[in-house]
Amino acid sequence: MGDPSGFLKHGSRETPVRRPVPLRLLDWKEVYEPFPRDTLQVQASRCMDCGIPFCHNGCPLGNLIPEWNDLAYKGKWDDGIERLHATNNFPEFTGRLCPAPCEASCVLGINQDPVTIKQVEVELIEKAFEDDRVTPIPPSKLTGKKVAVVGSGPAGLAAAQQLTRAGHTVTVFEREDRIGGLLRYGIPEFKMEKHVIDRRLAQMEAEGTVFKPGVNVGVDITADELREQFDAVVLAGGSTVARDLPIPGRELDGIHQAMEFLPLANRVQLGDPITGEDGLPPINAKGKKVVIIGGGDTGADCLGTSHRQGAVSVHQFEIMPRPPEERADSTPWPTYPLMYRVSSAHEEGGERVFSVNTEEFVGVDGKVKALKAHEVQMVAGRFEKVDGTDFELEADLVLLAMGFVGPEKPGLLTDLGVDYNERGNVARSTEWSTNVDGVFVAGDMGRGQSLIVWAIAEGRSCAAAVDRYLEGATALPAPITTSTMPQR
Repeated sequence: MGDPSGFLKHGSRETPVRRPVPLRLLDWKEVYEPFPRDTLQVQASRCMDCGIPFCHNGCPLGNLIPEWNDLAYKGKWDDGIERLHATNNFPEFTGRLCPAPCEASCVLGINQDPVTIKQVEVELIEKAFEDDRVTPIPPSKLTGKKVAVVGSGPAGLAAAQQLTRAGHTVTVFEREDRIGGLLRYGIPEFKMEKHVIDRRLAQMEAEGTVFKPGVNVGVDITADELREQFDAVVLAGGSTVARDLPIPGRELDGIHQAMEFLPLANRVQLGDPITGEDGLPPINAKGKKVVIIGGGDTGADCLGTSHRQGAVSVHQFEIMPRPPEERADSTPWPTYPLMYRVSSAHEEGGERVFSVNTEEFVGVDGKVKALKAHEVQMVAGRFEKVDGTDFELEADLVLLAMGFVGPEKPGLLTDLGVDYNERGNVARSTEWSTNVDGVFVAGDMGRGQSLIVWAIAEGRSCAAAVDRYLEGATALPAPITTSTMPQR
């Protein structure tokens, strides 16, 4: 390390300042102020010469974190981005969206604030783009083999880029009208502006990857046609079936899944002509009392979007109890800590309500007007109602953000005849292959709903397996295997 005593000299952790709430609620731009590069270098110097970098274990991609921390500290930006890109195709995505399990396992984090690994990552890639260092890496020769990638989220894009660079002719199919999957339509602009996706897609196109948006595989092209036209297929469609809440009143107008609500807000920012006279999409929070059911990241995305659309009030319900302020004893270092977190959306307003269960939606003239709920407590591993805690809360818009239960089976998956595991995801071998010859699966479609860093890691590993299937051997890196990775 360039400064092995940096963590002693610079004990405090510094991260970018968020723009003032009243200001950022006026637009949809990312919420952070620019971070001075010299401050970033000081933060990078806090990385210890710890001997055993547990951050490697915390990162599914196996990112070479101490190496590029040191290079950033020394101002060797070109070398730093080379080491970062060696393990991660899209650090501009993970640097913004990953919850940073690497930081949770940072050795410095045992008794101090951990190194700002995620911020070093995003600054390395942003400087690389500024300096035109992110250039196409086309293959030196083509293999003559064709690969179809179904789904253009992070897993599909990672697999596609790796396979293109290996010399295969890769076509990425996306049923939406734009490439990007949940990165495009599920992540709000205030967390990641969409030009961040577009500039990376430009690199991939220059390398030779072919993108076909607006193609619903299984409908516009059949499963048989797909297998006939391509030598291998990578299923990377994600876990897109949302968990529902089948309680009385669910049929009322004004109750929507998060992924009905969020994509419309993104489409407005992309200029799609879907707005009314007020400039808002068909499903919006303006002037409404909003209740979000689900306390995770998707719920927070709904929260920030509701603020910007002008909600009168927002309540976010979570059935789990409020986490502790500090790392819970149940999640000791170096595991990812259970603790109370405040996202930028939570800073902006709204009320978070923990240990609550919704039991009925109440409507007037077919529209939701309130919901009935009560407090719960955990007893012997099950939620039980707390007597005497019933309450009713007014609501004009209810957003269900309770996660996803698996991939959509009717259509492509059914027609292909793939098997499923006990959780309803596409079953796969240790070589990422399904029971159908030449058909592979990566990302949430096989793993279940998970983190972006897992999606990219799986995409890269699956690409290596596909290359081996097509060529008999591969030089592509495979950061994880299905036999050793944690199951969800």
